[in-house]
Amino acid sequence: MGYTPEPLLILPFVALLALIALGPLFFPAWWAKHYPKTAFALAAITLSYYLFFLPEAARERVQHTAIEYFGFIALIGSLYVVSGGIHINVKGEATPGENVRFLVLGAIIANLLGTTGASMLLIRPWIRMNKYRITAHHIVFFIFIVSNVGGCLTPIGDPPLFLGYLKGIPFFWVAEHCWPMWLVGNGVLLLMFYVVDRKNYLKAPKAVRDAVAEPADAFRVQGIPNLLFLSVILLAVFIPPYLREGVMVIAAMGSWFCTREQIHKANQFDFHPIKEVAILFIGIFATMMPALDWLQRNAHTFGTPAPAVYYWGTGILSSVLDNAPTYLSFLSAAFGTLVNDEVVTQVSQLVQSGGMGSVSEQVRATFGALQKYYPVALAEKAISREQIEMAFLLGNASLNEYIVAISIGAVFFGANTYIGNGPNFMVKAIADQQKVHTPTFLGFVFKYTLPYMLPMLVLIWLIFFRR
Repeated sequence: MGYTPEPLLILPFVALLALIALGPLFFPAWWAKHYPKTAFALAAITLSYYLFFLPEAARERVQHTAIEYFGFIALIGSLYVVSGGIHINVKGEATPGENVRFLVLGAIIANLLGTTGASMLLIRPWIRMNKYRITAHHIVFFIFIVSNVGGCLTPIGDPPLFLGYLKGIPFFWVAEHCWPMWLVGNGVLLLMFYVVDRKNYLKAPKAVRDAVAEPADAFRVQGIPNLLFLSVILLAVFIPPYLREGVMVIAAMGSWFCTREQIHKANQFDFHPIKEVAILFIGIFATMMPALDWLQRNAHTFGTPAPAVYYWGTGILSSVLDNAPTYLSFLSAAFGTLVNDEVVTQVSQLVQSGGMGSVSEQVRATFGALQKYYPVALAEKAISREQIEMAFLLGNASLNEYIVAISIGAVFFGANTYIGNGPNFMVKAIADQQKVHTPTFLGFVFKYTLPYMLPMLVLIWLIFFRR
C-alpha cells in the first residue's frame, strides 16, 4: 500500500456514522438542513490528510475512491431514474401470503437485475400494494430480502460478488456453492415476515381492506420501453470503466426524456432521494478510506482462522462499511494466509511445460481447477499468477468454504444497517418521500436487525460455518 494512515483518521467516519444514526432522532430539523455541509466537512478532513500529508500512493487511493464513487452513483442514479419511469399496478389485496410471494419474486429478480435494480423496480409497487397498512416492517424486510440476502446467487446480484467475479471466481460458482445459504436465509426471513405481517394484517378491519385494496384486475405495467434502458444499464456493468458509466448516464437520460409525465406523477417521482444518497455517500466513501486501509494492512495478522472468523469478520464490518471493499479486503487476506506460494510456482511451471509428472495433490487439484475454470487462458498459456492463486482456493475443496464464508458474510450482513449496502438507503429515502414510516438508524438495528437478522445469521453460522 505504501503508506500507513493515522488511526485517528478513522474518527471522521465514526462521527459521520453517529450523526447519520442520531441526527434524525435527536435533532431532525437541524440534520435535514445541514447534513450536506456535515458530510462535505468530514469528507474534507480525510481528503486533506490523504492529499497533503501522505505520499503519492495515498493520492492514487483518493483517485481510486473517486472512481469507485462515480461508478456507484452512476449505477444507483441511473437505476433510480429508469425504475421511476416504470409504473407497476398491482392486483388484489396484499395478504400476508401475497406479500411473501412478492418478496420471493424479489429475491429471485435480485440475482438477475442486482439488488439495486430489483429494489428500485419493486419498492414503489410494494408500497402501493400495502398502502392501507404500510408500516416499518414492510420496508425493513424488503431491505433484508430484496436489497440484500436475495442477491447472493450471481455476481450480478450484489457488488461484492461482482468484484469476486472480476478477481476470477467463475460466474456460476457462487450459485453452485451458495444456494443452501440462500434457501435457509431467505426462508427464515420470509417465515418471520409472515408471522409479523399476519399480525399486522388482522388489525385492519375487513371493511377497510375491501375498500382500499387494489382491484383484482388492476395488474399492468406502464413505461415498458424503460425495460430496454434497464437492460442497457445491467449489460453496461460488464464493459470497461468510464465507458460503463457513460452508457449508464445516457440510458438514464433516454429514460427521462422518453417517459410520459403521468408515469412519473403516478410514481411520485422526484430527485430528492437520490440527491440525499449522493451527498451522504460522498462523506461515507471519503471518510471510510482510513478504516479500509487499516483493514487491508492488518488483515494478514489474523493468521489462518476458521471460515467462521471470515464469516463474522467480513459480516460485522460489512454492516457499517461498504460491503464491496470489505469483501475485497477479506478475500485478499484469504489469498495471503491460505495460498501456498510453492504450489503456485510449481503450477506456473506446469502451465508452461504442459507436463504433469509426479506432483503433490494440491498441485494436481490446482491445475485441475485451471482446466475447469480457465480452459481458454490455459490453452493459450496466458494464465496469470492471480488466476493460479484463485485456482488454488477453488480446486482445494477444504478452502472453498472460506470464499463462501466471505461471500455470504458480505451479502447477508449488508442488510444490518441502512449503510451496509447501497440500495438500503435508497429504499429508505423513497419510502420517506412517500410518507411511509421508517425506523431511525438505531431503530432499524435494535427493533429489526437484532431480533430478526441476528438469529438468522447465527443459524447460518451454526449450519454452515461452525467448525
